[in-house]
Amino acid sequence: MVVPKWYKHVVTLRSQGNIQNHMRSVERREWILWGFAILVTLLLTAGIVSFIAPMLHEHLEDFDTLHMNLAVRGLVGLVLLFDIYTIYQQLQIYRIRNELVRREELFRLISENAADMIAVVDADGKRLYNSPAYERILGYTAEELQSTSSLEQVHPDDRPIVEEAARAARTGGQGRTIQYRMRHKDGSWHVLESGASAVLNDQGQLEKLVIVNRDVSARKQLEEQFRQSQKMEAVGRLSGGVAHDFNNLLGVIIGYAEFLQERLEPENSLRDSVDEILKAGKRAASLTRQLLAFSRQQVLDPKVIDLNNVVLDTEKLLRRLIGEDIELTTPLSPDVGRVKADQGQIEQVIMNLAVNARDAMPQGGKLTISTENMVMDEEFVRRYPYPVQPGPYICLTVTDSGIGMDAETKARAFEPFFTTKEKGKGTGLGLSTVYGVVKQSGGYIDIYSTPGKGTSFKIYLPRVDDAIKAHGPSAGPAASFEGKETILLAEDEESLRKLTRTTLESLGYVVLEANDGVEALEVSEQHAGPIHLLLTDIVMPGMGGRALAQELTRRRPDTRLVYMSGYTGQAVGSQGPIEPGSDFLSKPFTRETLARKIREALDRRVVAESR
Repeated sequence: MVVPKWYKHVVTLRSQGNIQNHMRSVERREWILWGFAILVTLLLTAGIVSFIAPMLHEHLEDFDTLHMNLAVRGLVGLVLLFDIYTIYQQLQIYRIRNELVRREELFRLISENAADMIAVVDADGKRLYNSPAYERILGYTAEELQSTSSLEQVHPDDRPIVEEAARAARTGGQGRTIQYRMRHKDGSWHVLESGASAVLNDQGQLEKLVIVNRDVSARKQLEEQFRQSQKMEAVGRLSGGVAHDFNNLLGVIIGYAEFLQERLEPENSLRDSVDEILKAGKRAASLTRQLLAFSRQQVLDPKVIDLNNVVLDTEKLLRRLIGEDIELTTPLSPDVGRVKADQGQIEQVIMNLAVNARDAMPQGGKLTISTENMVMDEEFVRRYPYPVQPGPYICLTVTDSGIGMDAETKARAFEPFFTTKEKGKGTGLGLSTVYGVVKQSGGYIDIYSTPGKGTSFKIYLPRVDDAIKAHGPSAGPAASFEGKETILLAEDEESLRKLTRTTLESLGYVVLEANDGVEALEVSEQHAGPIHLLLTDIVMPGMGGRALAQELTRRRPDTRLVYMSGYTGQAVGSQGPIEPGSDFLSKPFTRETLARKIREALDRRVVAESR
């Protein structure tokens, strides 16, 4: 750190000897004054002797009265001159003393009110001065520090760094900036950033070291949290990209495995192999969905919901999930407000936290899920190192009485694939999914945990005043997923496009295919008949799915829209919001999911037209 300019100024004044020069000047003038006093005294004595001697002389009549008058006047003049000089010198002393008092007061105000801790030590390391900031920041009084060496409160591992910096300051006159840990009076360790300047005597030898320490513990914590945030963001981007490419491959694997499954008789020796391929593909798809949730790249369906109802709806499932040896209580605030979130994802958050709590209580324990209204005011949000929007929130708290977490585990809790469980007993994506869903829902999450005393997760979701909307009329269950409508398919992944076309054609649909948005518009222009539905990937080279949908619905207003993507959330947002009433199909999808989604979209169009 850089020594503050104000303190450099004060130190420079002292180190350059300005005050000492003033004092030496005063001393010289006082010596001159005393010299004049002695001289005047000698002259007066000589004058008196010169007066008395003639008077005692036997020839008294020869005494020259005129000479005597001149001598007396000369002596009086000397006395007056001496008095004037004495008054002048006293005024000078008074002025210099006032200047010293003023500078001393200035130095006191600066040192006592400085946020940094200022210390002065001699060449042997003995403390000569400690500013009051030491007591404010580290809890030590000046007397307590005075009785110890300058290294006593320094962390043992950091003492060599401090000693090396002190040696550099002694030899070079300016110490380098270092960071080291210093013990607080309560036993905790604070990280200090320190710089030192040498004060030399007239012979150029080290006389004192002026050390300025700044408590950077909070800054170090913020830097660590920022690095953690950057790491999470980088891992999230990587996870999202991997999930996107992997989802396309899984779509092809699952699709063709389903074709084989349909065409193989149950007795066939290859049927079991195909079934296992399908199971593995669906498990892999589940993992990619969790990766997307962590990276905040999933498409949510936010609606105004009652958080209490969500907890009560999942309570029965949770009791089966956590087992009978864990006591579940749900003290829910009766007047809790509403939030706007994806109910399915909030349910997933609650279940993931419950599973995490269950695994932390192998011998049983207590799990509490509570809700309450709260307001994050300006004072509350200052506790966070990142920007937090003040306002009304609903706090969902999940607390267990399990084994708890240490600081290192707590810092990595939300990292994907990080787990403290045994190999094969966890993917390490449970809490990272919770983190992603909460962040994507506009909320915040905190962990409070102590080893051996359990863990508490607090989730803050923005409270809304909107009313809960009743579900509108649906098209009703489809008697069959088959149809004869015309579908325009836009997908840049050739293998997946081929599979999707084959699936749709097997259901009876007429399929027009295109590699990207521009080609899809050309196909639309060349097709004279109606296009009932556009099934398009969102992220494609050139014209993306969002732009394609806008242009196609401008030319063909009756066309229904179904988007699909394996790289959602942020990618969807960059293309623009999805239109109300359109559908979204998350990759990888099964044959049944594709058929159902297409049929639902087309049937909803029929219902809308019949009104």
